[in-house]
Amino acid sequence: MATETTKELNASNLKAALWDTLNEIRTGAIQPGQGDAIASQAREILRTIKVQLQVTSQAKRSVPVDVITFSEK
Repeated sequence: MATETTKELNASNLKAALWDTLNEIRTGAIQPGQGDAIASQAREILRTIKVQLQVTSQAKRSVPVDVITFSEK
């Protein structure tokens, strides 16, 4: 993926990064293995959020602000 300034981590930026990665693989700008590593990191981010939501649900607490912010931006 092209080097750029650090952006806030949110769902829209994650989706955009994954689409950019897919397009870079299609054009040959990066190797499929690099794309796989990027996709793997994205899956881990989403798993972490899923665990946060599961813990929140089990504890009968409200959804953390950072999870809401991640998903809504």
